[in-house]
This record gives sequence, C-alpha cells and structure tokens, in this order.
Amino acid sequence: MREMRDTLRATFGRVLGLQNRRREFRRGALDWIPEFESKILGNKRGISVYLPPGYAERPEVRYPVLYMQDGQNLFEPGRAFAGQPWRLDSAAEEVIGQRTAEPMIIVGIDHAGTGRVDEYTPTRDTMRRAGGKANDYGRMLIEELKPAIDSRYRTRPEGENTAVGGSSLGGLVSLYLGLTRPDVFSRLAAMSPSVWWDKKAILGVLDRFNAPRKPRIWLDVGGREGRDALSDVRLLRDRLMAKGWGSGDFAYHEDRRGEHSEHAWARRVGGVLEFLFPP
Repeated sequence: MREMRDTLRATFGRVLGLQNRRREFRRGALDWIPEFESKILGNKRGISVYLPPGYAERPEVRYPVLYMQDGQNLFEPGRAFAGQPWRLDSAAEEVIGQRTAEPMIIVGIDHAGTGRVDEYTPTRDTMRRAGGKANDYGRMLIEELKPAIDSRYRTRPEGENTAVGGSSLGGLVSLYLGLTRPDVFSRLAAMSPSVWWDKKAILGVLDRFNAPRKPRIWLDVGGREGRDALSDVRLLRDRLMAKGWGSGDFAYHEDRRGEHSEHAWARRVGGVLEFLFPP
C-alpha cells in the first residue's frame, strides 16, 4: 500500500510538473528611456519598452508596435496606481506563447502627472477649466517619440503595423488619435474610455471621420463602472457600428464584473492583444 501511495505521488508530481511547465512561457525583456524630452509639450517623461521573446536572438525580425498610455501602470508594481500593475509583459508572453497573437513591441508612455488630464483630452472643458492638449500630445507621439522608437528598435514603422491604446482618459485619447490620424495608428484599444468628457465631444469627432480606411478598434467597458459609463460606451458602440465598423474591424466587450480599475483592465488586456495583433 505504501509503495502504491509513493507511485501515485510520483505520478501526480510528474503530471503537475508538466502542467506547470506548460504554463511557463518564454520571457521578453523590458528596456527604459528614463527621461524622454518633448519640445512640443515642454516636459519630460519615462518610457518603458517591452521587447517580445526572441527579440535578441532573431536580429532579422521586425515587429509591430503598440503605444500605450499611463505607462506607470503597465509593468511595475512599485510605480503602478495602488500597487496594481497590468503585468502587460506577462499577458503578452502568454498570448505570444500560445500563438494567439503575433509578437509585438509595447511602448508604455508615462503620463504627465498633473498634466495628464490636459494631454489626454481633445477639447477644453470650460466647466472643468481643463483639457484640450490631445493634438499636441499626438504630435509628440508622431513627431518625437515614434521616430525615436523606430530608430532604436526593430519596428515595422508603417501605420498598418502601429497601434495605440489606453484606459479611461487614456482610452479617450487613443480613440481620438486613431480617428484623426488613422494613417499613423491603424489599430486602437479604447478600454473604458471617458466618453463623457466635454459633453461627449468624442462623438462629434467620430461623426466627422471620413478616412478611406477604418482603423481596427477594440472597445470595452466594465459592468460595475456605473450606469452612465455603460450607457456612454454603448452609445459609442452604436455610433461606430452605424458609421460602418463591423465584425472584421471592430470588437466590443462588456466585462460584467469589471470595475473602473487597473485590476479589471489587466484581466482583459490579453484579449486586446489577441484582437490587435492576430497571428
């Protein structure tokens, strides 16, 4: 009986060990640009750059790029809001390892602290006396940061291989940039976007969209973000579909238990990567 128990224990140990190995994926690497200076915005910020597994070993390969807002919250617990990072590197490694997404470079752009609201909003809200610098922020991305990333890393720099994304106000500015500069950003992730900003001004931007090619858009919201947030994002969904976005270039997801939090966005960001970068 004791020998049988030992045999079963050894067998289960091997099975569990195999399962654990299956859950382990090849790791990528993080690089940093600690003080990236923008002459357009007149400030400096940190930039985190995730390089996918195999980047160092395969110098002939070039990669699509995702530019993500609120870079402080993406990778490191010590810098993330409330100590809750998205662990975006782990999410990328999982979908890449499972071959459900193409390997990509991810650029995390730190927000500007007290200047975050101004930079992430396309219009000035007179009631709040804030906002309206999204055009300058977009110029920083396109004219300063993107050329620096394209020269330093092995990117595929074309618009068709460039994505932009974020959550909350970061989702709003990402949507705005994709709708106004689809030649540069052809793939968008708007997670719980702040549609409410300045009397839903983003809807007017969408109504004026007339580019020949529509960007690929991921849109989502959490069921526990509040009635107004749900209503706003559903309205945006309906307006996108009325404008011609469909199953081939549009994904909409409601996370029934999702709150407006880093934890909720981290839980569903793997699906975002799979949609933006299909294998």
